[in-house]
Amino acid sequence: MPRHPRRSAWADRVATPFPELPPATAAALAAWSFGPVLARAWGLTAVAAHLAPLPGRSANTTRRRLREFYRPGARKRGASRTELDPAARCGPLVRWLTGGRVERRVAGALGATRLGGRLTVPSAAVVYRGGAVPGAGAVLPANTPGARHPHGVALPGRVRAARGAGWQAVGFTDRGPGSPALFRAIVGGGLHPLMRIEGGAKFRPDGWARFCPVGWFARRDGDRFAMAGTADTGTRLRRPLLARRVAGCADPWRVLTDPPAAAAGPCGSARRSWVEAGFKVLTSGGWNGQRPRMTAPARASRMWVALAAAAAWPIEVGGRAEFEPRAGTVPRFRPAAGRRPHRVFRVGLGLTLAGLLAGAVRRGRLAPEPWPAPVPIPPVTEDEFLKRPTYPS
Repeated sequence: MPRHPRRSAWADRVATPFPELPPATAAALAAWSFGPVLARAWGLTAVAAHLAPLPGRSANTTRRRLREFYRPGARKRGASRTELDPAARCGPLVRWLTGGRVERRVAGALGATRLGGRLTVPSAAVVYRGGAVPGAGAVLPANTPGARHPHGVALPGRVRAARGAGWQAVGFTDRGPGSPALFRAIVGGGLHPLMRIEGGAKFRPDGWARFCPVGWFARRDGDRFAMAGTADTGTRLRRPLLARRVAGCADPWRVLTDPPAAAAGPCGSARRSWVEAGFKVLTSGGWNGQRPRMTAPARASRMWVALAAAAAWPIEVGGRAEFEPRAGTVPRFRPAAGRRPHRVFRVGLGLTLAGLLAGAVRRGRLAPEPWPAPVPIPPVTEDEFLKRPTYPS
């Protein structure tokens, strides 16, 4: 049976970052990352119905071949069948998402999403131009207290092993998973953390006598604060605090980082929210996987690798359309004044489908936005701080 040229071109693209995969597994991974682009869904039946006409196979035959991808090796047909190890795919996927960068810098974010009420997925994602692609993750049963925390702590080390030495990396976390163990894991993984903390936590700068609620810092529009000290969030952690309030924002940014305190701006941690846009691509905003029928975490974790590869394709195509000049007859997708009229994924998906209609597989390139420049912030004494009329004594 002849191979479909566009599907074959994408299979060659997927095989490049995963050279160690057996040919059959690489072909299945390419099919599972090609199918959602056509079907706008990642259900087995929907993907099979859209892929079957390309090589001229029946939908039932295509369905059986796709199902072999996520089944355990012992359940597969034939002899010497292997199964995909999601943990081992972390390295190739992260190198794919960070390859070709002139500056060896990467921004990642830790977060979690839920697939229906059945599964929870803690992930470490590479954030990129308003979106994110999960580079490492684990699929766990939902509603299991404490189950995701050990996996979240292990993710920074997996990303560091995948990335290699010589990279400058920032790791964003939201206030939900903020814990000393996670913070130390991020630092130990070679990342510079920016961990957002609750307004009810307390902080004592070095040289001060008392702990102050972090809600006291950066209360006025335009205020900035950066000092090393000790944070008390239930357990004490000695790290610098960065705080800034921007006009028009409902709440200021208050994050814990590692030395030096002026190495990053707290508003840079807003990029952590991009990981939510990345999760939306895999669920209601892209592949419609918010209510999966799959309940086995091991099988879903193999599917997570394919969905990440499927999301990387439109995102890298849309990102290229944003930073490269285009002909005047084509709408410009570059954001104006920091705002994007369309998500990079949405732009890339449209360009990818248009390319397939024209008989070509569009290729992108992941070129990140400029790194935010640090802004020196002078320290303040305790007396100067407490004498300000906007702060309680």
